[in-house]
Amino acid sequence: MTAVLDHCTVYTSELGESRRFYELAFESIGFAGTPYSDGAFAEWNDFSIARARDDRPATRGLHVAFAAPSHAHVDAFWSALTGAGYRDDGAPGLRPHYRAEYYGAFVLDPDGNSTEAVHHDALRTDGGVIDHLWLRTRRLTAIRDFYETIAPTVGIELRVDEPERVAWRHGRGSFTFVAGEPTEHAHLAFAAQDNAAVREFHRLALGAGYRDNGAPGERPEYHAGYYAAYVRDPDGHNVEAVCHNRD
Repeated sequence: MTAVLDHCTVYTSELGESRRFYELAFESIGFAGTPYSDGAFAEWNDFSIARARDDRPATRGLHVAFAAPSHAHVDAFWSALTGAGYRDDGAPGLRPHYRAEYYGAFVLDPDGNSTEAVHHDALRTDGGVIDHLWLRTRRLTAIRDFYETIAPTVGIELRVDEPERVAWRHGRGSFTFVAGEPTEHAHLAFAAQDNAAVREFHRLALGAGYRDNGAPGERPEYHAGYYAAYVRDPDGHNVEAVCHNRD
């Protein structure tokens, strides 16, 4: 199954330190190698970090979980990062309140975001590194309405609609909003099947009263054929639909 979360970007107050953290994290769970980078950001498949600026402050309060091939990889993630001095946020172990075979470990990144390595029986197998995202909000109903507005154009499916939690599936991954102190300044990009779907994403969002953050068009600074549009969700997160027109 193809994932439709194209990428998630975390804005960081100190790019060099965050790059060291995530390089160690990905090496420990088997995604080794030099990330793609232009000096202002670094990217590992569907996850990236970028230097915060005045117009895009550092991401705070995000939880991102990375797919780990085994329990041993989860253990290695936690040991490597805590051993390097990063803050523990939950030692390796089973979390049966999520699912019976859910095995995870948690460490805080340099900006205080919660990162996790997780192994369970429904891990994605398409090469992406993100298993799931959790964000907090004080506006669950408004958040649900926004993502349901764009859902037909980017292929996300509402799977949980509860008073304290809403969640969508994207392929074999998921993203969830829960009630609480809001997550700040995340970037979520969803894959669109063609340029027309990108335009429809933008049209539907603006027609429903959401804020424009970039009209549909080519973004050759990313790569030739990168066609995208951007809007703000009710919490101000930068939400993108993108079609990669590659030969």
